[in-house]
Amino acid sequence: MAIVETLRTRIRGRKLGPEKRCRRRFLRFFRGGFADEKYFEWERGYKLAAHEQWQEALNRPTYRKLLKSRQYQEIAAIAARIESRTNLLFSFEKMAFRDAVKQPAGAEIFAIGLYDLLYGRGSLVSRFTNWCQQVGKLPRRQTRVLTHPVVTVFPFIANPDEHIFLKPNVTKVAAVAYGYDFHYNSRPSWEVYSQLLGFASTIRKDLIDLQPKDMIDIQSFMWVIGSDEYQSMMPW
Repeated sequence: MAIVETLRTRIRGRKLGPEKRCRRRFLRFFRGGFADEKYFEWERGYKLAAHEQWQEALNRPTYRKLLKSRQYQEIAAIAARIESRTNLLFSFEKMAFRDAVKQPAGAEIFAIGLYDLLYGRGSLVSRFTNWCQQVGKLPRRQTRVLTHPVVTVFPFIANPDEHIFLKPNVTKVAAVAYGYDFHYNSRPSWEVYSQLLGFASTIRKDLIDLQPKDMIDIQSFMWVIGSDEYQSMMPW
């Protein structure tokens, strides 16, 4: 990735720390920080709307009730419908997921596995590891379903207080720009996800004065400093 090498070269030649440069870049787009109206319109608003829709349609009691009545395909359909109103997944990722849960067996694997991650017992480590294993069992037509975006998008929408969305290329660029040591592997795992949570925790502490509310704000910050979209508007 050319942008990664460009960033590494520029970081070496500047006195201002990488985290301060990233903060300054974010504030150039959104002067009011996370309270900026444009920030809400461009980034937070639609992600928060998806979370609120999830809480209305698949909150814990409702989700449990649907599971007990074995309405696995209904659960999968609701999840797909809510996610479809965002631009978090690429179109081919959306299609791969829909194909995977179209079959009753796939819908059951997804519905039970996601419930266990969100509301199950045990540590986050064990729950996330099990979730990756379950997604790996989903039927596949052409495109791989077991990817970081598919694995992380639904927990992120459901519970952004705890979970964050992993967009591989954007996250790698953001980590380099921020000076954070992020060791990426294309296969979803707790090892990779825990690093992302660590990165998110570091950003939250550094931006404490801007009062990020949840992982929606942290993920949006990463997107602003790491995506081609913002790079095209203001090159590094």
